[in-house]
Amino acid sequence: MSHSRQSDRLFLTALTALGGSYVLLIALLILADVSFTSPVYFFQALAKPEIQYAIRLTVTTCTISAIFSLWVAIPLGYLLSRFRFPGRALIDCLIDIPIVLPPMVLGLSLLILFNHVRFDGVSFEEWLRQRLSLQVTFAIPAVILAQFTAAAAFAARTMRVAFDEINPRTELVAMTLGCSRLQAFWRITLPQAWRGMVTAFTLAWSRSLGEFGPIYVFAGTTRLKTEVLSSTVFLELNANQLQSAVAVSLLMVAIASAVLTIVRLTGGVQSSKFKIQG
Repeated sequence: MSHSRQSDRLFLTALTALGGSYVLLIALLILADVSFTSPVYFFQALAKPEIQYAIRLTVTTCTISAIFSLWVAIPLGYLLSRFRFPGRALIDCLIDIPIVLPPMVLGLSLLILFNHVRFDGVSFEEWLRQRLSLQVTFAIPAVILAQFTAAAAFAARTMRVAFDEINPRTELVAMTLGCSRLQAFWRITLPQAWRGMVTAFTLAWSRSLGEFGPIYVFAGTTRLKTEVLSSTVFLELNANQLQSAVAVSLLMVAIASAVLTIVRLTGGVQSSKFKIQG
């Protein structure tokens, strides 16, 4: 028995050392940022007009992209969770592409779609300008679209897991009692999936917060126009303003931590079940 306990102790010690090394690395990264700056430099950096604009634009675009992500994630998650249909595996695969695709490639694909694919004899971008007086590329709509393209995949995965955790028998019982499938979905299933919706929204929001590659390629990093917080870090580093870059980085860490806290407090989709399902 003592030999078994000693073996277990060694095993747990090894697990703690291996796993703890990564946790320690993350903690050291945050401590390094905190020790590099001071409250004075931090608030001075955040008082810059460019950074204040980036904060406002970030909050606005992340919220819009998260709403759009949830809008498509609910039907996608429900369809993939409840039904078997032709092309389901292909759709399942397509949803995963933004997750595994390099961010720069995602931005380049958006740029090609809007500026090089012909639509009614002109590019899609030109068609939107002529018909709707709407500029997408290198403008705020491009920021939202880049964030949405990357974030919606995570929201869809989260909603699929959320619907998987809901027993479909509740819908069947409701339909036997006279409800249509739409009524059963709206009155029975959707209310039970509220935790998953909160989790999907917050994950999409936080993913949008961290996006840079697609925004850089598709929307650009023009100050006081398409600059979000992730772009600000890049621009401040290029201007050799390391203190400002660190201050913005710490702000993003604080926001991301708050978002993750919301996910945990709502008791959303279990992290152990958040995985790419084939």
